[in-house]
Amino acid sequence: MSPPSLTERRSPWVVFTRCDDPWVGAETAELLNRGGSVFRLDGRELRDPGSLFTAFARELTFPSYFERNWDALVDCLWDWHSHATITDDVAIIIDDADELLYADFLGTLVSVLCQAAWKANLQLDADGNPHNDEHWTPRALHTAVLLGHTPPAAFAERAVSDQDVAVVFDGGRLSATLTGPDWPGFKA
Repeated sequence: MSPPSLTERRSPWVVFTRCDDPWVGAETAELLNRGGSVFRLDGRELRDPGSLFTAFARELTFPSYFERNWDALVDCLWDWHSHATITDDVAIIIDDADELLYADFLGTLVSVLCQAAWKANLQLDADGNPHNDEHWTPRALHTAVLLGHTPPAAFAERAVSDQDVAVVFDGGRLSATLTGPDWPGFKA
């Protein structure tokens, strides 16, 4: 398996890794060099869905009509991202994310982040066909979840509590992507 990327439009969409993993620094530097943007969230603020929605809205400057629910989070990450004029590619970095292991909504969060990335990266419509709107250009959108003391592998079972998410542990990182017939374009 090739290493995960924050700069390319391919899965995996979410990567759990140690906060001192040199891969994060190299990938974010490359993304910034290419004109992309990196948004950092404090995982300690993401203890419940309400505070999670608030943190995402604040840090990624979502529009005021963001409805603060899971579907709206997918839509704002994808739609905002797809129509962004400031930057092309985006990485979301969640620092100090160890406590997310115990969040009841972890599987939903991973699924939502994967769904938004799938839409932004592949620009496929609901049938899995390329989106034909000339104003919607595919762009890289990935999330790195940085851990201080919890091993990435500890997140494997909880991250896949949504049936459409698959994880792979490789190179000390746990990578998540969407899988199955509902997500055309899946590549292991």
